[in-house]
Amino acid sequence: MSDLLKTMRAVDVVSRAGVRDAEAGHALQEEFVRSGVKFTASPKGLEDVYYAAVDKLADCVKTDGQGNAILQEGGIYFGCWLESTGTINAELLARFAPETAQSTFVQFARLQREDGLLPYKVTADGAVFKQIQLVTPLARSAWNHYRLNGRDRLFLAQMYEALARYDDWLAQYRDTRGTGCVEAFCAYDTGHDLSPRFWHVPDTPYMDDPKRYDPAVPSLPLLAPDLTASVYCGRKYLAKMAAELGQEEAAISWEQKAQQTHASLLEHCFHEEDSFFYDVDRHGAFVRIQSDVLLRVLACEVGDAALFDAALKRYLLNTRKFFAKYPLTSIAIDDPRFDPFSSYNTWAGAVNFLSLIRAPQAFEQHGRHVELTWILQPIVSAISRMERFGQCLSPWTGEEGFTETYSPAILCVLDYIERLCGIVPTPDGELWFTALMPQARDHGVKLADETAYSRNVDGVRFELHNTHKTCAIYRDGELLCEFPAGVRIVTDRAGRVRKVIGMTVQLIEGRLFQDGVELPLRIAGNEVLRLQDGRFEVESAPGVVMPTYE
Repeated sequence: MSDLLKTMRAVDVVSRAGVRDAEAGHALQEEFVRSGVKFTASPKGLEDVYYAAVDKLADCVKTDGQGNAILQEGGIYFGCWLESTGTINAELLARFAPETAQSTFVQFARLQREDGLLPYKVTADGAVFKQIQLVTPLARSAWNHYRLNGRDRLFLAQMYEALARYDDWLAQYRDTRGTGCVEAFCAYDTGHDLSPRFWHVPDTPYMDDPKRYDPAVPSLPLLAPDLTASVYCGRKYLAKMAAELGQEEAAISWEQKAQQTHASLLEHCFHEEDSFFYDVDRHGAFVRIQSDVLLRVLACEVGDAALFDAALKRYLLNTRKFFAKYPLTSIAIDDPRFDPFSSYNTWAGAVNFLSLIRAPQAFEQHGRHVELTWILQPIVSAISRMERFGQCLSPWTGEEGFTETYSPAILCVLDYIERLCGIVPTPDGELWFTALMPQARDHGVKLADETAYSRNVDGVRFELHNTHKTCAIYRDGELLCEFPAGVRIVTDRAGRVRKVIGMTVQLIEGRLFQDGVELPLRIAGNEVLRLQDGRFEVESAPGVVMPTYE
């Protein structure tokens, strides 16, 4: 057995991260300990950053008036924002601290306005309703938490009712042009502070009323592709919620509404020549600024594999567009308005951690696992140097920028390390054991020659030990299987192998050993092999989309 594996088993997470006395921080740490998640690496630099992130996460949890632990945005942001804290942040947190995540989701439903509007943020002073600030669909985040953490039907019913009413509000007040798209009335509706996308548009709605836009602004209201995509995706998951709750007619209605929204999005906001999604002003003109709106739309499950692959080639993996040394930028690099500076709250070019934690939802739905690692690896390299956990990174140097103790950055550390060399539990009842090593990127500084990771699942402790050549999974201390590096082993929650996924552009050849059985393994990048009747069969082999430079 590896000495590093023994070292990991001896780690006391609370002592390693730093003991918390405050009630909310202590509760968060207790939840994290119950998850069984530990990470060790040799050398220890990345491991030290990991536990510093766990420590800072406790600073981002506060107790509300009802005594519930609630995730906060962190940094200078005193509160919980719907676009981030209450959706994608809480969804990631649900893998480590599900009780805190659920309380964070529920507060938005509990504080919903009588007319159906959800607060765009919740602070110590209460709910705030000035704009909508909608990006990641809350319905999907809540659904994924529900399926991952015990299927609490009371929680599901509460969220479904609130989100159905919110959908009605958006349909009534944010489709003034009758296009079927959702309209942006200001920059803050999408959280795109200082983005050239909203130059000459107010930051907030007219008279601070989320139902009104300034009629003196010539471009308003804008048909917003990211807001429209979020509603489309949210309706798909409202259909799943309704079906789960036994409301079959409602489920059919939500699915129909979702398809109508999808059609409206493509009809109005998709520019055929550019193959890009743009805002459309009230005169019917595309606002042709290429921003992370594209990634937001794709992360909301819009389009098929062909559309996503085209977006990878032309934009997301193009070094002239968004594939900077440290990807993904918030504005295309070749846009003259691109601003790489990250020393202030900006979406004008810098790499934002909110974009980074939303990105996997775009890549993984289309089986683009290898391509996602090309985002993960340079960001993990930048993470290894983090001290403050700021909001954004320089796309040129990877240096952390504005603010500190920012929960999306902290959760990105936990999420990216787990996706790269840890154990990810999924809402579909799978466990992902990924056998990749963090790569030396910055000046050749070595991040790891060996890693170990653990997680508790249904009362069972799973461990993953990775080296550059071979990897092993342990279940309650006993060896479960061994396999070559460069792949992802997919099991059910009991640890029974279902699939193997090729996680590198290289062809991987070797053998998988399990229960005294030796299986030959030969797998290409993104190829999925399903274990069927004691042998591997090809389930899919989409190939790999290569980076571009023009």
